[in-house]
Amino acid sequence: MDERYLDIINTAQNTEVLRPPKGLLATFGSTKIHYYVLTDPIYKGIIDNSDDTILREGFLTAERPRIITPYYMKNMFEGFEHGDEYSQSLQETFGAFDPGILYRYKNDSMEMSVITTPFDEVFQRINDDLEKEDDPYSTIIKGDRKLWDLSLMIFIYGFTGTSLQRNISDLHSRGLLTVDRSGVPKESRLYIESLFREVKGGSLDPAVLKKELDAWGIFGEYEDRFLDLFRKNR
Repeated sequence: MDERYLDIINTAQNTEVLRPPKGLLATFGSTKIHYYVLTDPIYKGIIDNSDDTILREGFLTAERPRIITPYYMKNMFEGFEHGDEYSQSLQETFGAFDPGILYRYKNDSMEMSVITTPFDEVFQRINDDLEKEDDPYSTIIKGDRKLWDLSLMIFIYGFTGTSLQRNISDLHSRGLLTVDRSGVPKESRLYIESLFREVKGGSLDPAVLKKELDAWGIFGEYEDRFLDLFRKNR
């Protein structure tokens, strides 16, 4: 069996969320999670300082969930030799315009510390501090000593699953999962409007807006309005 595959299996087995966030991922905004990943040192069992604990701290941001369709996903496999075939298979399986939710994440790792204290004591100290702060978006994760970042990914995957039903319910209650005749969800139309406002205000590169319109295959619907942005700025 491939060594990398074995490493992934071991990481999955060694990862444990010791303190999960008390809140859920926001439906209509981004969510910033303060994480603490604790691992044994890579040298544990090799040298005498086996009581050391490695602490990695940072922030994991989950962007506002977006509504997409299998048709839209064809634009997400650029540079893949068989990206078109895979995208087509998704459209044939689920329908080109069946809405789904896309989550994007960003990791900002702040620091790594070697603490000369046993693992359980480090966890208890951090946990006690978080109880006092009462931050609903903080978490403590027991990670794998080799692939700690994969442990972080395993955490956010599970946390997203926990939040999914509420996110879907929130979106459905506002009619944002509704798809129009062009195959574009209502949420995506609103997102496009927000991009127009940002471009008009000068805070967004027009290329981002153009790419989004092309992704949905609806640039023609907005072409005059898009070009007006440049005419008015001359």
